[in-house]
Amino acid sequence: MPTLAAAERTLDPATYDCILLAGFGGPEGQDDVIPYLRNVTRGRGVPDERLEEVSHHYRHFGGISPINQQNRDLKVALEAEIAKRGLDLPVYWGNRFWAPYFTDALKELHADGHRKVLVLVTTAFSSYSGCRAYREDLAEALAQTGLTGELTLDKVRQYFDHPGFVQPNIDAVLGGLRELALAGKAEGAHVMFATHSIPSAAANVSGPRETLPSGEPVPTSDGEDWYEGGGWYVAQQRAVSALVMDAVEKEFPGVPWSLVFQSRSGDPSIPWLEPDINLAIEALPESTTGLVISPIGFVSDHMEVAWDLDNEALETCEERDLPMVRVPTVGVDPAFVSGLIDLVEERHVSEGGTPRERVALTDLGPWQDVCPADCCLGRAKKPTIASAAADGGVGA
Repeated sequence: MPTLAAAERTLDPATYDCILLAGFGGPEGQDDVIPYLRNVTRGRGVPDERLEEVSHHYRHFGGISPINQQNRDLKVALEAEIAKRGLDLPVYWGNRFWAPYFTDALKELHADGHRKVLVLVTTAFSSYSGCRAYREDLAEALAQTGLTGELTLDKVRQYFDHPGFVQPNIDAVLGGLRELALAGKAEGAHVMFATHSIPSAAANVSGPRETLPSGEPVPTSDGEDWYEGGGWYVAQQRAVSALVMDAVEKEFPGVPWSLVFQSRSGDPSIPWLEPDINLAIEALPESTTGLVISPIGFVSDHMEVAWDLDNEALETCEERDLPMVRVPTVGVDPAFVSGLIDLVEERHVSEGGTPRERVALTDLGPWQDVCPADCCLGRAKKPTIASAAADGGVGA
């Protein structure tokens, strides 16, 4: 892997007033499903008839996505860890696409007297949808509430290779292989690390643009010679998956593994990251005795995990009589919760205090606090928080 400048793009430690837990949001009843999907697809011209077609995942679960309750649980766990460490940092929670919205959270914390906010985003990896879109929507929420200039919002770095994220994933995969071993299926098993597919064009511009994961310089022209390997989004996930399997090797040597993709949507003519998990399962050798699926790209067991893995991938395995163990996401694992507050303490210091050391387990990290102007570009360049000044960002 090439050397990145990401580790040098840091913000000076500061004293913050509070934490904002930034989530995606999800419907909490049948009547919420279509309005929620309208929020997610706003500006794309998707008719309600099409939204109803894709709503069956939510309808299957009574119109309730598990994601909001999972974030409530995470908020409680964070508050307990903060109290244990004696930090004076209240935790607020806001979502991009459902209540409580970012605007609700910003108004609430401002009314409570807070002015300097540290944002924890519930995504670990770099991509437009996993980082930049959150920063854009937070900047838009500041503008909508009239709080631009009243509040400072700084975002905690992406934490894909922080021990608090990596260790629970190691424990989970080990647990899955041990479960197969009890059934006599570990010899010949395969591990699949599943993550959300995104358009290939978006993946290829994920992360900073100073270099590509191949080590080659980024093309400066508008030609079609872009790196086709998935950008830093894929590179980060491959690196973490390799870390997990290196740890697993001690107990289960030689287990093959792969990175696969799920939950693709949109125009089928547009290339998305592949292979799809179900096609990958079908392509496994006949000698495969069992499958462990690790949702490495997710931090909680929300709808994409509950439906795409626990229903569709399971059905694909059953069709070929292949034992499958879907292991948990990090959720509210104590190591993950503790790791998130470690990340907070990298940035938050009380008067006279010193910041916690920045820790990373891959050569890619520790990742950046401040994103370059061209990092994870979307369809339109919008103001963001926590971006370089050239981005027109609201934050540093």
